[in-house]
Amino acid sequence: MAEKNLSPMLNAYPDSIGGDLSHLVEVLKLPEMKGVFGSFYILPSLFHTDLDRGFSVIDYGLNRQLVSPEDLEALEELGLNLKLDFILNHASVLSPQFQDLLAHGEDSPYRDFFINWNDFWAGHGTMTEEGYIQPDAEMLSKMFFRKPGLPFLMVRMPDGKDVPYWNTFYQQVDYLRPTVQQLMKLTGLQYAQAGALHTLLCQGLDEGKKPGDIDFGAFEDCREIVCGWLENHREYLGQMDLNIKSPLVWDFYADTLKTLAGYGARIVRLDAFAYAPKEPGEANFLNDPGTWDLLERVRQLAEPYHLQLLPEIHASYQEKIYQTVSRKGYMTYDFFLPGLLIHAIETHSADTLRSWAAELVEQHIDTVNMLGCHDGIPLLDLRGLIPEEEIQKLIEIIVGRGGYIKNLDGQKNMYYQVNATYYSALGEDDRKMLLARAVQLFMPGKPQIWYLDLFAGRNDHEAVKRAGAGGHKEINRTNLSMEDVKLALTREVVQKQLKLLQFRNSCPAFRDGTVEVSGEGAVLTLTWRGQGHTATLTADFEALTYQVESDFPFEW
Repeated sequence: MAEKNLSPMLNAYPDSIGGDLSHLVEVLKLPEMKGVFGSFYILPSLFHTDLDRGFSVIDYGLNRQLVSPEDLEALEELGLNLKLDFILNHASVLSPQFQDLLAHGEDSPYRDFFINWNDFWAGHGTMTEEGYIQPDAEMLSKMFFRKPGLPFLMVRMPDGKDVPYWNTFYQQVDYLRPTVQQLMKLTGLQYAQAGALHTLLCQGLDEGKKPGDIDFGAFEDCREIVCGWLENHREYLGQMDLNIKSPLVWDFYADTLKTLAGYGARIVRLDAFAYAPKEPGEANFLNDPGTWDLLERVRQLAEPYHLQLLPEIHASYQEKIYQTVSRKGYMTYDFFLPGLLIHAIETHSADTLRSWAAELVEQHIDTVNMLGCHDGIPLLDLRGLIPEEEIQKLIEIIVGRGGYIKNLDGQKNMYYQVNATYYSALGEDDRKMLLARAVQLFMPGKPQIWYLDLFAGRNDHEAVKRAGAGGHKEINRTNLSMEDVKLALTREVVQKQLKLLQFRNSCPAFRDGTVEVSGEGAVLTLTWRGQGHTATLTADFEALTYQVESDFPFEW
């Protein structure tokens, strides 16, 4: 792998520091940040998006509120190449393609750009009174749904028909409120009567009721005409699944990769790629061979732009999906490292971590590794790598330090992800944080650094409260001010991380170097050799200390 692809990579939202990307650029220009990073993973609120802090893309134009072309030029001048997201499975309801479909229905050129639920399941289920096909039980046996119920959004077409479209992730339906005067024209009611009806409607809609479930009281004879008006004035939010059988989708894929390369991307993270291939009666997640056929076609589109693809997928160690991804020639995430490091620190044993490092080396697996990130600390992934009871102990430790469990659809133990800053997950212990960072930087792969970890950020419970239901991830997404950063730069735990990163970024041993793994018990030793230089880390998980030795001159 080329040198630039192994250099440390910052990870942040464009507004994570100072409120927009220009302020983050100013931080990267500070003397303390010189030589720290070679790459920058900017999360997708960089783009024109609406939901999920960027992962619902309207289009891949820049978010004018947060980013300017000058910001990207400044990053290039700083020598930073980019890692950017490409969401293969879905696009926003507000995307121009879906809006054209809503406006023109069957006459839209994008009628097959998205997946019509009823067309997909035709011949494989029963049409319901509500107007959607209920797939046969055997058709659903291999399906994996991310939320309760069938994954579709019912949308109103120009001809008045309601049509279901596949919707794996988020959806929201809102109804525009008619004014009192509009109700007068619709119903022939007097002003005072229309005002009373308006109050009933607003009360029902505020309670989350559908129009047909609202109590019309004395105005029951107005129900049909008013409900018809409301249903014709829906507004939607959501992430609509793309139909990868449509040639227009592949044109869209090609245009998007060209756009990302133009922004300075060298790595493209493929988000939700495993949900994109779908066939009746087959798995809708990690469909085999559909998933790998999809990735190969995307790789062919990416090759002219010299883009490396990084498929993003969570799976337990025992499933060996990471090996499959690697064998097929892709980079893969090391989602095991965050939990393994906490496990090694808390048990004072490096045995499992050492075995994992050796496996990466022996099998030549190219990874991007991390401690924290915009999501939680992944622990489901450790299944088959450490015993189940030890995973549970890790969860209890992190939750005991203020973290939150993230379970899939509320199913306990279904999805082991714990939301916390990595610093708080380590008990806000500077020794543990520095030990974890040192090990990360010497592990095989490309280190990705969450901005809040770098500045030793603590759990933000107030942000979780402000976000309300489902806002658990905000615990590790605190937006920092410039003053917060300047204060953090005075802390030893931050200064020592920066020194480690500068060493990792400058020492030639890490450039196309080989890694040797050794040690026993509580001790892990990682040695890099490359370009005539050597760098060795000795980490002691009993004493919570580390030592770096190298023949490369570096001012510590």
